[in-house]
Amino acid sequence: MAGYSPEHDVNGISDPFLQVHIIQLMKILGQNDGDSSEAMNDILAQVATNTETSKNVGNAILYETVLTIMDIKSESGLRVLAVNILGRFLLNTDKNIRYVALNSLLKTVHTDMNAVQRHRTTVLDCLKDPDPSILRRAMELCFALINSTNIRGTVRELISFLSRCPVEFKSDCSSGIFLAAEKFSPNTRWHIDTMLKVLTTAGNYVRDDAVPNLIHLLSATDKMHSYASQKLYMALIEGSDFSQQPLIQVASWCLGEYGDELISGPPDGELITVKEDEVLVLLDRILKSSVTNSVTKAYAINAVMKLSVRFPSQRVKAQNIIRLHSVSHNMEIQQRAVEYTALFIKHDVLRSGVLENMPQFEKPSREENGENSEDDDAKPPESELVIPNSVGQTGSPTQPQSNVDVLMDLVDLGSYATSTYHENNRPITVPGDLDNLLDLGVLSNSDSGSQFPPAPQNINGVPSQHTDSQAGSLQDPAEFSAFDKSGLKISFFFERDPSSNILNILLSARNTTDTSFTDFVFQAAVPKSFELQMLPPSGSVLAANSSNSVNQKIKITNPNHVQPRIRMRITYNCREENIVEMGEFNRFPLYTWQ
Repeated sequence: MAGYSPEHDVNGISDPFLQVHIIQLMKILGQNDGDSSEAMNDILAQVATNTETSKNVGNAILYETVLTIMDIKSESGLRVLAVNILGRFLLNTDKNIRYVALNSLLKTVHTDMNAVQRHRTTVLDCLKDPDPSILRRAMELCFALINSTNIRGTVRELISFLSRCPVEFKSDCSSGIFLAAEKFSPNTRWHIDTMLKVLTTAGNYVRDDAVPNLIHLLSATDKMHSYASQKLYMALIEGSDFSQQPLIQVASWCLGEYGDELISGPPDGELITVKEDEVLVLLDRILKSSVTNSVTKAYAINAVMKLSVRFPSQRVKAQNIIRLHSVSHNMEIQQRAVEYTALFIKHDVLRSGVLENMPQFEKPSREENGENSEDDDAKPPESELVIPNSVGQTGSPTQPQSNVDVLMDLVDLGSYATSTYHENNRPITVPGDLDNLLDLGVLSNSDSGSQFPPAPQNINGVPSQHTDSQAGSLQDPAEFSAFDKSGLKISFFFERDPSSNILNILLSARNTTDTSFTDFVFQAAVPKSFELQMLPPSGSVLAANSSNSVNQKIKITNPNHVQPRIRMRITYNCREENIVEMGEFNRFPLYTWQ
């Protein structure tokens, strides 16, 4: 207020050092103090409006003014003025000033988003700056400014930046675009197009999580399978050098799962028509390419195997492609090729079941983003039901398990229908959706050598206690040992009416040790061509050395009259230790199913 003082003039501004110190003091005094902040508003507004911006001295004063306005309880209009000052800094030719402005806007964006949004275009222009420090801050600020309104335009600019940015930025930029698309994508098609564009632009610089994330997205959107397959196939054709490993991995998975939808015809006029043999030729080229790494080859050989089912006419060609790699120097590729060749030769009847489409992956929750956890077109099918907890006689549930955990424990990778029961003791049936097993032999514990003893049968597979005329008799059924380990003996008694497709199994469990078993639970799974129903058990405690047993009735509906198989999961407590046993019973006598 004293007027101009030539003695302390710096580039036409009076006492700039004193002004900066005063403004810093005001910031300290105004923090968390509404009255002091209100008294400062007018002074700060005058400084912000009247300070000369053509000189670096004036910019220093303005910068301290902005910091003070942001730290005290200033009015909203004054905060907008401060953000506008930073926006003008972005247009300055001095790199240091632009860097300071980007840093300050990054700190401000979450508290004054709307004010910073007004300068989004200027921030995007900073992505063309040659200075790497400015590029880093501009990229981070662009991601912070993305919302559902500007997602399309901002991501378009960021993909353009991704194509020309230094290699050290590509990984962070591609991950940022993936996250933004996941959070704000306007529709699924745009989301898929964006992720594919990032894969083709960033190449091998995308992070490892990009491949499973895109596979997850493709699995969860039924309506886009054909479109995604076409786009990925064309991307592989255009990038014939096969140098982009993440892109090839996603494309191989998609072609293997949805190859039949790829050749069924283009979903719109802009895409091409593909023949079955062309897909296999492309995958064969990928497998033979010297630039394809082992992980990508594993994806490709899986895709060839799956296409042997999707394209029945190409079965021989697929088998020949896989056989070539049974002598691969890479053990992972060699093992897959040998096992798949064995599936062609020894278990061909199982091949179509083993190679069925994967079930839809459940979409992760978006509750932290304030959005619905599931899109309408990404909901899992109704057949993917949650398996309730098994309960004992007391009605208290065992340790909760997810449906995926129970299925994987029961059947590993099998296409099985599982069954358990509610707390109200009403039987239920839950269909399974996993792929068939490669090996349907008896499960055993390799450490203990435990294996199911063979059921007493004669040469025709009929138990010795029965004759053909007695098949299906409900009187005095034969006993078959299903499990015998660590003192726990489980037997099956079969009862079947020849006029019905239903086989009744009476399970009897006994404890031959000196220690009681508690919390006994028996769970089962059968191939999905069957229907399994389990009634409640008679109890959950197996007394020590007791002739009393826990009994449970199991019903299997077998409409196709094929030999059943049962996967078993048995849990119980012994001396306060939770025991979990797995097993399979597949020695059903003829009279139980023919």
